[in-house]
Amino acid sequence: MRSLDLSAETFRALAHDLTNFAADYLEKIPQLPSYPSGINGRETEHLFGGEIPMDGIGAAAFDSLPKVFENSRPASPRFFGYVFGSGEPVGALGEFAASVLHQNAAAWRSAPAAITIERTVIRWLAGAVGCAGFSGSLTLGGSSANLMGLCMAREAQAPANNSGVRGGVIYCSVEAHMSIPKAAALLGLGHEAVRLIAVDEAFRMRTEDLHRAIEHDLQAGKLPIAVVASAGTTATGSIDPLNTIADICHEFGLWLHVDGAYGALASLAIPDAFSGMERADSLSLDPHKWLYQPTGCGCLLYRDSTAAQRAFSHSGEYARVLSDDPIEGFAFFEESMELSRPFRALKLWLSIRYYGLGAFKESIHEDLRLAKVLAESIDAEKRLERLAPVALSAVCFRYVGSGDLDAINRSILSRVVRRGRVYISNAMISNKFCLRACIVNHRSTEEDVRSVISEVLAAADELKQTRSVGV
Repeated sequence: MRSLDLSAETFRALAHDLTNFAADYLEKIPQLPSYPSGINGRETEHLFGGEIPMDGIGAAAFDSLPKVFENSRPASPRFFGYVFGSGEPVGALGEFAASVLHQNAAAWRSAPAAITIERTVIRWLAGAVGCAGFSGSLTLGGSSANLMGLCMAREAQAPANNSGVRGGVIYCSVEAHMSIPKAAALLGLGHEAVRLIAVDEAFRMRTEDLHRAIEHDLQAGKLPIAVVASAGTTATGSIDPLNTIADICHEFGLWLHVDGAYGALASLAIPDAFSGMERADSLSLDPHKWLYQPTGCGCLLYRDSTAAQRAFSHSGEYARVLSDDPIEGFAFFEESMELSRPFRALKLWLSIRYYGLGAFKESIHEDLRLAKVLAESIDAEKRLERLAPVALSAVCFRYVGSGDLDAINRSILSRVVRRGRVYISNAMISNKFCLRACIVNHRSTEEDVRSVISEVLAAADELKQTRSVGV
């Protein structure tokens, strides 16, 4: 027996204990604080730091799991920070099963079932968001999907794989996700190659400004490559005018990438809001957001698989596919920047088959409804001010009064998080610091959402009692 062998009996016992622990945890999630109480960096270093052990401790290694869970932010029904899904349990079981199976989802010959299931899931997702016929792959998340989409755009418009980068310009709104300028840097174009286009009063890209910016760059001898349209901006959930942007891309022969990491899957519930998304050359979306999957399940869809192969196909002899069969010869690594790839699709495949797509559509509908409930509650409270329209499920607002409102709301946010009854995050809207609640949570109820108001006001009252800041 080798040093890392584990008997079936031992594994069964460990898995049984872990499953019971996980089920107990999931059962009590609604009662847990929305953020661990009294947590600090020194304490987490004390609990989880230390030197690498040379001798194992066996099953006792699992004794630390309760502390890991206690010092982690739970997937609470009152978690409304960032744009982060709630991790539904069937997906977690799929993650476990995929880890046990341990496939490299690189090509059919290395993982026949995994590749077939991922291609099936991609077909399902493309059809669900109105992009039937698109190809694609599952990714680590929206940032990697955006990077890959823009890599395809660069190679289609200004090929660089053989002789290096020759410049190029990317256009997006000032509200675009931070992954877009990061992608430009990683692709060798640089941050200065990203043109940030102004937005209107609803935080959507001003298409007339986009048109002028492209014309200006052409006149200056620049090489426009792609436009990134947002199907749900991170801060406000705003949806750019997709059809008009698609028209402009067609006029100038540019690649259209739609960043739908946050919003694209809301098209299951409100398809008309995403008219024009189907005209994209590439589209990112995140099942780990609005399909509530465990983290690490993004997706890139694209219209033309040859464009993906042009960007990413580069194989060594050791990995070369030896079959011409369209199924058995398929390799994701020829259309992706990854070679070693986990079996991401299993959790999503199981979840969709377990619940049915209709259940996810219904849950997204409810998230959208709860966001409207929160917005209406804010509008009815004279001590609060909403700062942006609610296009999807992100609600941006602030506490109002006299004094430095940015500083006051920063302090309120800190107190809300420390109180541990609800978790929200922040954004800058029109140069104003604001509180932000984003509802992408299959566990949330109307009572949970309304607690945002009571907790913000309670934190403001605490602040008023402890500091003389004029609130």
